[in-house]
Amino acid sequence: MPAKALSHTENRYLPALFWLSFGALVWITFLLYAGGFTTTIRAGMAFLDWPLSNGSINPEGWLQDKDMAAEHSHRLLGMVMGLLSIGLCILAHASKAAPSVRKMGNWLVVLVIVQGLLGGLRVKLDALNLNIDHNLYAQSFAVAHATLAQLFLCLLVAFVISNSRSWIERNAGFPYAPDASVATFGYVACGTIVLQLIVGAIMRHAHAGLAITTFPLTPHGTLVPPVFDFAIGIHFAHRVGAVVVTIAVIAFCIKVWKDAASRRAMGRSAAGLVALLLIQVLLGALVIWKVRNEHVTTLHMLNGAFTLALCWSMTYRSLKPKFNANSAAANQRDALEGKPSAIGQTAEA
Repeated sequence: MPAKALSHTENRYLPALFWLSFGALVWITFLLYAGGFTTTIRAGMAFLDWPLSNGSINPEGWLQDKDMAAEHSHRLLGMVMGLLSIGLCILAHASKAAPSVRKMGNWLVVLVIVQGLLGGLRVKLDALNLNIDHNLYAQSFAVAHATLAQLFLCLLVAFVISNSRSWIERNAGFPYAPDASVATFGYVACGTIVLQLIVGAIMRHAHAGLAITTFPLTPHGTLVPPVFDFAIGIHFAHRVGAVVVTIAVIAFCIKVWKDAASRRAMGRSAAGLVALLLIQVLLGALVIWKVRNEHVTTLHMLNGAFTLALCWSMTYRSLKPKFNANSAAANQRDALEGKPSAIGQTAEA
């Protein structure tokens, strides 16, 4: 195989790809806030049609109406996020980025399309459009839409990290490979956060955010509600989930601090993760104490996404030495089989 062809598989720093992906990561913050705010004020059906809004991309009077402004802003921000995802995918292929980066670029496009369709189905299958006496279909797609947004965020975070100079040239900050259990603890922490976000999405779309009106105790002065229905049950599950997430995240951070390589690479990130966790608990309490203030409630959702993003970024970074080891093993295998390695060919080129 020609040396130039093999050199295309080398993971090299591409400034344009990194900064565009970083810009997309900043952009998704506004998109998540807009989506959360729209849900908080229950403006998801400000327009009964989709993908246009009242038959237009610039509906009359949308800036003067709060519900219309929230929902249409969310749609416009989502449209730009779609264009950014397509741009990242095209640039990754055009610049001959590493195969893993190109695959992630492909998946960014797939997920953003699916995300848009889920949002559209949430509107099309709403009770107001179907003229039915329940809204289970729309709520189900709304929860799926909210969940996929978090998974898309994690994929975008991995894409940004994989294109960073630290990842490519400095082993993601690791002087040597960390203990394998660090990644395991990270996976568990990320998993609990994702489950908590799903429960939170169900609670929000079921309008159960104030099913228990006091915090930390119930109005009856107990930790556990004396009576349950669906709203109280899902709300209480979210409170229990917060305890589980706290334990998992703190355990992960302790594991990072105890491992010398991880402490050097991610010690400050672990401190930041604990700070986000404390802020999340405070915001959750303020949602109750401020009777579901629209901005506090939205910030609670957004900070939950930040917590997941940071936790996942740490977990993903901890895998970098393993990726390097696998790449070295593949090159050694190629050498034993008489095949020139990508590294060797690149050097010769």
